[in-house]
Amino acid sequence: MKNLLIDMVEKRKMGIHSGIPSFCSANKIVIEAIMEQSKRFDDYVLIEATSNQVNQFGGYMSMTPEDFKNYVYEIADKISFDKDKIILGGDHLGPQPWQDLDEKEAMKNSKKLVSLCVESGYMKIHLDTSMKLGSDSKDKALDPLVVARRGAILYEECEKAFQKLKKKNPEAVHPVFVIGSEVPIPGGSQDEEEQLKVTDPKDFENTLLAYKKEFSKRGLDDAWNYIIAVVVQPGVEFGNAEIHQYNRLESKKLCDCLKKYPDIVFEGHSTDYQPPEKLREMVEDGIAIIKVGPALTFALREALFSLSMMEKELVKKEKWANFIEVLDEAMKKEPKNWEKHYHGTDKQIALARKYSFSDRCRYYLTKPEVELAMKKLFANFDEVNIPLHMLHQYMPNQYIKVRDGKLELNARELVKDHIVNLVEDYNYAVKHNYIVSGIFVR
Repeated sequence: MKNLLIDMVEKRKMGIHSGIPSFCSANKIVIEAIMEQSKRFDDYVLIEATSNQVNQFGGYMSMTPEDFKNYVYEIADKISFDKDKIILGGDHLGPQPWQDLDEKEAMKNSKKLVSLCVESGYMKIHLDTSMKLGSDSKDKALDPLVVARRGAILYEECEKAFQKLKKKNPEAVHPVFVIGSEVPIPGGSQDEEEQLKVTDPKDFENTLLAYKKEFSKRGLDDAWNYIIAVVVQPGVEFGNAEIHQYNRLESKKLCDCLKKYPDIVFEGHSTDYQPPEKLREMVEDGIAIIKVGPALTFALREALFSLSMMEKELVKKEKWANFIEVLDEAMKKEPKNWEKHYHGTDKQIALARKYSFSDRCRYYLTKPEVELAMKKLFANFDEVNIPLHMLHQYMPNQYIKVRDGKLELNARELVKDHIVNLVEDYNYAVKHNYIVSGIFVR
């Protein structure tokens, strides 16, 4: 059985418009919304977890790779989504969580992490060894050959793990790999004045040359049958209050260079908040894997805030869930997940906690008090009817679907549909039938 992502590359070689969104989220409601939309169109989905979220020590999700797989599969079972249509991915797999350790220890942990992902059946592996480790010189830039050597070591470990998996499951699908890293720290840039630079074509080709050299040293030339993408910076980014939109003229040299390598595509990180037309242009230009993360929980938070506003109009004060206030208190109580990202006056920081594009509330949505407030919010709406004129005010897109009998007037369904609005931007970008048909409607 062939990896579906290889099919995507082969379609592009045939001149067929093809790409895939990479949904990087561990939130239950978000994943459920993504799967339900994919189920409507009999589609497959790519869901990824980062090395900081999920690793052998638990990560901030307190999950191992196997735990995360089971977590995603449980959501699929709940809504009767075919698990064979799920592609699990590991993002930034490498020493990112252990940068303070020396190379020996950091790479030991990294080898264990990639092995666990492959043995758990993850079919897309992003090998990211671009960061300096504790034993690296702080005064010199990291040599591309060092980056590639470490990547080759991890690839070799993945191959060993896949052979172990094949013994248990002869039908196992070989994973595909993404190399390189041309992105700021996960979650968006911190500096609004930061100068965004499109990857230099020479740097892209030097990445390929370095990896080819190191892979060849280890007798891993066959690896190029499974390396399908290189991460680049195509000129898209977001910060607290700004979005850098894709400009295909600025990335033309980079994307023209890709044409020399028909067996690979680019993977674009931080594509959150791009207009659907810009996402489509990215896919047309070779940035065929478009990753989205914070925008998903931003959409979830936005919908929950809208419900909270309506709650204050429709529910007695003594029964309010106060979701907005509970979430903010949880964030203030444990500031470690946002304090390096939000700057300015107390007022500016307070607004960023609520509304920043660099959404950090995702780290707090599983806190017991926040989950309880969310459940109470949904329960409150089980007991009241939302007037259509009020729904029009706070959730205008959902109002249209409710009005037309296409969406149930149910709080949880309204929230999921708000997330679906974003998912559809990505479907429009990667699917030819969305572009030429009337499916995509704003």
